[in-house]
Amino acid sequence: MVQKVKKQWFLLSLVFVFAAVIFDSSNILVKIGFFLKGNHGPEVLIFIIFIISGLLIESDQIKAGIQDIKSTVLALAVIIIIAPIAAGLICLLPLETGVAIGLFIVAVMPTTLSSGIVMTGTAGGNMAHALLITILSNFIGIFSIPVILSILLSSLDQQKELMIDRGAIFFKLIILVLFPLMIGIVSKAVVFKTGQLGQFKLQVVNQWMIIGVVFIALSGVKQVILGSGLSVFYILVLVSGFHLMLLGSCFLLVSFFGVEKGRYESIFFMGSQKTLALSAMIQVTYFSEFGTALLVCVLHHIVHLMMDGYLSTSMNNGLSFKNK
Repeated sequence: MVQKVKKQWFLLSLVFVFAAVIFDSSNILVKIGFFLKGNHGPEVLIFIIFIISGLLIESDQIKAGIQDIKSTVLALAVIIIIAPIAAGLICLLPLETGVAIGLFIVAVMPTTLSSGIVMTGTAGGNMAHALLITILSNFIGIFSIPVILSILLSSLDQQKELMIDRGAIFFKLIILVLFPLMIGIVSKAVVFKTGQLGQFKLQVVNQWMIIGVVFIALSGVKQVILGSGLSVFYILVLVSGFHLMLLGSCFLLVSFFGVEKGRYESIFFMGSQKTLALSAMIQVTYFSEFGTALLVCVLHHIVHLMMDGYLSTSMNNGLSFKNK
């Protein structure tokens, strides 16, 4: 039991933070969150997250992952093309504006920074290839997020109120994603010796930073979430359906292109998972008045951790996908 709790501490921590902020009758946590938000807390945490991500990147792993071009292209296709299309199809339903925005934000995000790589390894896949997809999708996301998000937002009835400054968001992604990522990569190559970083448990630090971003974002939308009532349940259904659509797309691509076991795991987990840290930051910065948008981001992350955790364990226990 203790081992299971330790293994799922990040998921449990997200649930705990969510409950703590929402049910804090004193609103002390909300006040702390507002203070941090007013003093650039989300931006600082995102900056640190990507510095650490750069420090975690192994150059040898990148070289190994580069060799699998077909799987890389398929995973990126799911992340950049299929996910926004899936979100657009779901949003043909009569959804509340905040829910639609949240789903759009999730859809345009690059792949997750940590859990997908771990689950790929658990399932018996190529972790080096998963790492490469993470790096590429986050670099590409700097250019794709402003464009694709604008296109998706234009499909909503309130499009005039929801237009975003592409140049501003592009500049913010350069500063908060590309720049710190390069700092981390260069620092690892120049400053630190081989194996020296292992003692710092950087992956755990990164996950705590993500929890911090979510805490600040939740603080700003507590009242909206409390007023959402039963919408939590239908959002759970929506994000579950969205994630299943991405997993189904991965299955079809893997089957159609004949990707073998040992190579397709990274397509499933990296193609379908979305980073929470950046989505929360986008919601706080540009759509803070739509609290349910953040709820969509957080619930999708929890759902994909649960679904993919089960899937990775099943793959490890012998589940495989036969190619046609």
